Amino acid sequence: MSLRPFHLAFPIHDVEVAREFYVGLLGCGVGRESEKWIDFDLHGHQVVGHVVPKDGPAAHTNDVDGDMVPARHFGVILEWAEWEALRDKLTDAEVPFRIEPHVRFKDKPGEQGTMFFDDPFGNSLEFKTFRDDAYIFATR
Repeated sequence: MSLRPFHLAFPIHDVEVAREFYVGLLGCGVGRESEKWIDFDLHGHQVVGHVVPKDGPAAHTNDVDGDMVPARHFGVILEWAEWEALRDKLTDAEVPFRIEPHVRFKDKPGEQGTMFFDDPFGNSLEFKTFRDDAYIFATR
């Protein structure tokens, strides 16, 4: 089975602010766009920002390993060095972290680096990395 790109749509309030964040900071490419939506190439996956009013519902969270993780979030699993480079880039850009970069499940199957931050519209992103990709879907 080959891995196919996923598609995810999420709310934004301004196409140009979205472009600055996703292209300027995260390095995404841009696909089709209009004044109401914009397609981004996020590591080969299609994520689409759709313009909505600013008065949307608040995000819910769940406790995961001691962190209050936003229930609605998305991101990419990077190689460890790529994850560290993105962590450093976000830190240098003074992007506030919702959950600071850290290693979860240290020295256990599924050991992973994780970090959460919000885009300018309050959409939560998690970028993570695994010591061993064979454990991405491991249950123990």
